[in-house]
Amino acid sequence: MKTNRLYLTLFTIFLFQFTNAQFRKYSNEFLNIGAGARGLAMGSAQVASVNDGTAGYWNPAGLVSIKDYPQINLMHAEYFAGIGKYDYASIAFPTANNKRTIGITGLRFAVDDIMNTLFLVEPDGSINYNNIQSFSSADYAFIFSFAQKIKETERKKINFGLNAKIIHRSVGKFAKAWGFGLDAGLQLHKDKWRFGIAARDITSTFNAWSFTFTEREKEVLYLTNNEIPVKSTELTAPRLILGIGHEFKLGQKTSLLAEANIDLTFDGKRNTLLSADPVSADPKLGLELNVNNVFFLRGGINNFQKALADGDTVNQKKVWIYQPSAGAGFRIQNVAVDYAFTNLANQSNPLFTHVFSLRLNMVNNRNKN
Repeated sequence: MKTNRLYLTLFTIFLFQFTNAQFRKYSNEFLNIGAGARGLAMGSAQVASVNDGTAGYWNPAGLVSIKDYPQINLMHAEYFAGIGKYDYASIAFPTANNKRTIGITGLRFAVDDIMNTLFLVEPDGSINYNNIQSFSSADYAFIFSFAQKIKETERKKINFGLNAKIIHRSVGKFAKAWGFGLDAGLQLHKDKWRFGIAARDITSTFNAWSFTFTEREKEVLYLTNNEIPVKSTELTAPRLILGIGHEFKLGQKTSLLAEANIDLTFDGKRNTLLSADPVSADPKLGLELNVNNVFFLRGGINNFQKALADGDTVNQKKVWIYQPSAGAGFRIQNVAVDYAFTNLANQSNPLFTHVFSLRLNMVNNRNKN
């Protein structure tokens, strides 16, 4: 019976964590995973330099760098030994004069085969495992991007972009949510310098939740002292990401791009490198070695946090930890394949995962001739 109560409690906590209309620090966290193995390998330091179809996620202003033909980006990743599955796809269309770009992005993060133990215990107190059913929890985001070239000279480029995103979240047949939000971005490239600003959830992105239960399910929840939720709204506070990068020439065909981002949140103190109320700051650092614009080596660190030192349960001493990542990529004509080896936790508690992504430039061969 104790085991059953534990399952039921975990189940209801999982379902009903959003019962009040208020800002949540970790609302829509699946939107902070990333997009493309390049960005993940560079520690998510992207807002200043991103220049491909993944810009619809990192900074929509970067979409203007796509010229002449559409581009497709795809990525798949699995987390926690395949329990969580994350998929990303995007397509970007530049206009004929290359001054504007329109992009469409789709994201999905899902956990399948979650056990529903509501009816594990029969009314007479016996346990019936045949009553256990499974359900899935899935989060979706659809992002529609528009990017505009503001100024372009031989030494200077200024681009601006906007995102409109639609969010759908589903927890089995029990809970559904729809949401809407806006992002904005700016990029300035001058000589070898890169500057970027990405303002996410500038309208305080919301999720409107609705819940559906049968009378039998309500009865079980009531008898086990679990809350029966009603319609509610979950709000995501705005955040601002600032980026600066520089490209160093190492030879005639080799260069090194270094970028640093700082992620500013405005929803109270977080466990970040710079923590205050209401603003906290989380730095991200990334490097990319470019060899002849064909082969790439990348590395990055982010997610700096304070945690108890390993094995120090007596002194409760805290140390700084971070999340490392590395990767590589190669490009052959119009196809690029990127790989990232990222850690979901930190360097002292490794939860590494492999991420692959594909980029395809849809060149019309008739136009090339």
